[in-house]
Amino acid sequence: LYFKQKQYKREVNKMKGFFDLEYHERKIREYKHPLAKLDSVINWEIFRKPLEEALYKKPKGAGGRPSYDKVMMFKILILQKYYNLSDEQTEFQINDRTSFRQFLGLKIGDKVPDAKTIWYFKEQLAKNNLSQKLFDLFTQELVNKGIIVKEGSMIDATFVDVPKQRNSREENADIKKGAIPLEFAKKDKNGKRSRLAQKDVDARWAKKNDEKHYGYKNHINADEKTKLITKYSVTNAALHDSTQIKNLVDKTDKKVYADSAYRSEDIEEFLKEHNIQSCIQEKGYKNKPLTKQQQKLNNIKSKIRARVEHIFGFMTNSMHNALFMRAIGKERITSAIGLLNLTYNLFRYEQLVRLQKIEIM
Repeated sequence: LYFKQKQYKREVNKMKGFFDLEYHERKIREYKHPLAKLDSVINWEIFRKPLEEALYKKPKGAGGRPSYDKVMMFKILILQKYYNLSDEQTEFQINDRTSFRQFLGLKIGDKVPDAKTIWYFKEQLAKNNLSQKLFDLFTQELVNKGIIVKEGSMIDATFVDVPKQRNSREENADIKKGAIPLEFAKKDKNGKRSRLAQKDVDARWAKKNDEKHYGYKNHINADEKTKLITKYSVTNAALHDSTQIKNLVDKTDKKVYADSAYRSEDIEEFLKEHNIQSCIQEKGYKNKPLTKQQQKLNNIKSKIRARVEHIFGFMTNSMHNALFMRAIGKERITSAIGLLNLTYNLFRYEQLVRLQKIEIM
């Protein structure tokens, strides 16, 4: 009788554990963590067609393991970018965290893509320029729904740092000239891997306000009203911010706000030709300081232009230092920055909906 009672208690505890799990998952859904909030307002199916068209592979034959759903893999990259996780950490956290599995539509026991699968999916996005296409798709949806009206546009750039390289002076000199050092192409002892696989020959050094940066720049055009990014371009860190303004501005822009680094006769003439009002802050010179009227106008422009800093602040703080990236080479970094800007827009859109400033698309 004693052993039967013990066995009965064990069975009851098992049942209790099952219902505890269901209760646990429900409580997490009710908590409304950032991923759940995002999932509640985004129609992920709008991304399915471009993903499947670009990444479709004809089956080699009957049988074999079916590929992972493309939209789920895309959501994994959004999750990864928001939390700034490595591929290995992404795999582990999806297995470990209920909130991550709920966001992806996975249940306990479902097979989770491993780190190599996540890496390969990102590689395919980079090779097919899909980050740009998906960013443009979502931006166009925002424009079509009247969420982005572009009454004013804010132009700015921020550094995207990558791991520093340990090269010799001769190797750095070759890289600055645009050449690949011969040492980088040499194979290892096994005749397989070369140093080039671990070397970034596209990144450059830059210095701003006594701070040194090594990597790239994320140049953006953001809607002044909603703080949503409408266009972006990627360069190495050494290029001046103003070099990209013609790639960021088009005839749909009505006013352009930017700091004085973008002020030049060439840019002013370009904006005038496209009937765009220049709200770029004016510069003062040694023999020609700004007048009180110019200073007053600069202060007004600065209050609007400064809103673009909130975007970079979100990427640094809320997105867990997402402006530091581990990818190597401009192709991968460009794709990663495209995903970064798209991830920001998705979360910013959710915030606008939650604050009741716009309606769900």
